[in-house]
Amino acid sequence: MADSSFDIVSTYDRQEVANAVNNAAKEIATRYDFKNVGARVELTGEVIRMEAETEERCSAVLDVLQTWLVRRKVSLKHLDVPEAGPRLSGKEYKLEVPLREGISSENAKKITKLVRDEGPRSVKTQIQGDEVRVTSKSRDDLQAVQRLLADQDLDIALTYTNYR
Repeated sequence: MADSSFDIVSTYDRQEVANAVNNAAKEIATRYDFKNVGARVELTGEVIRMEAETEERCSAVLDVLQTWLVRRKVSLKHLDVPEAGPRLSGKEYKLEVPLREGISSENAKKITKLVRDEGPRSVKTQIQGDEVRVTSKSRDDLQAVQRLLADQDLDIALTYTNYR
């Protein structure tokens, strides 16, 4: 019997992110508490840009965006929100939030160590660029690895692809 495998990756659906940003922009344009504060949100490449006249309104724009991302089933772990918060630029506060994709080498090592230490013995892991391949003879062991990783509090959003 051939080995079964799957890949652990960290990707997001670009169309869903664009839809969430567009829905947030529509909500901001129509909500009363955002009238006349110059609040805007837009997606430019891999960065979501937010602007408002006050720091609180800029943070509120981020909150609306996060609500729409959750509704569209996009993990908030893909957002790389700056610790400092909105920054003053001229008369407006701006917040640029890059989108994270891919598994860093340190997170890949953390995942492989976790699977090696706590996962089933028959499971093998292999780091391949920004993804981790998990192989085993038993599909039940692969599902156990998925449950193990779902129970962990990792700082990246994991998705599973190429399940064979």
